[in-house]
Amino acid sequence: MINRDISLRLAAGRGRRVTQLAEAAARWGGQVPDDPGITELADLLEAAANDHPGEPGHNPRTLLTGAVEDLRAADRLGGLLPAVTLWHLQRAIDQEHTAHQQTVPAQRQRHGR
Repeated sequence: MINRDISLRLAAGRGRRVTQLAEAAARWGGQVPDDPGITELADLLEAAANDHPGEPGHNPRTLLTGAVEDLRAADRLGGLLPAVTLWHLQRAIDQEHTAHQQTVPAQRQRHGR
């Protein structure tokens, strides 16, 4: 019973993180399909990374590339190590969030706000 509860929680956590990543990919302009897989989300965020010029340090492109690497790692793990997969998904979310936070002030400056 304990293993089943843990498995259900991990599956629910995975679903929430995939949903968050789909929303993030859409925020970057990606055309997210219904019920996207991790590979599709990695491809969409990789396209977003390629659309943003690189600058020294932690910039949106670097952070998005890191998120893509974590998504690809999560995809390779599949269902073998659900807790590790969740860690990679959460790390991808965190990196995308930081990248997005860095682009918002830059966009405001360009528009004179």
